[in-house]
Amino acid sequence: MTRKAFVATDAMRERVLSLARVGTAQEDIAKIIGCDPKTLRKYFRDELDRGTAEANAEVAGFLFATAKAGNVAAQIFWLKSKAHWREREAPVDPTPGTDAKSTAQVAVILPDHERDPQLTEELRKAQQKYFARKYRRSTIK
Repeated sequence: MTRKAFVATDAMRERVLSLARVGTAQEDIAKIIGCDPKTLRKYFRDELDRGTAEANAEVAGFLFATAKAGNVAAQIFWLKSKAHWREREAPVDPTPGTDAKSTAQVAVILPDHERDPQLTEELRKAQQKYFARKYRRSTIK
């Protein structure tokens, strides 16, 4: 006895699209529709791809809005996943063969771009404070 041919209806297509939009696994969608996962992919490829893309776009929009609103965790996640930022470990011994700690301060010159002189002075003070704190930490160890 031969198997009955699978017929994809418009109602099934809408159901697959709605399930794919909420992230349901293809194996689970196939069980709900009543077919094999391979048959699901054969007849509903567009709905599966579109539903997944729409879900990803919607969640990315919420993540982006949250990051823009100031959520630091969302900002870090976005930069790591979308801008390919990576954290790097500091070298254990930046200058091999030396035991002495460097006491030289590094100055970062920020472009002026007609910035407010008071703001430039505040940035310079913040930079000095940062390097002083960094130097104190390295001498404590």
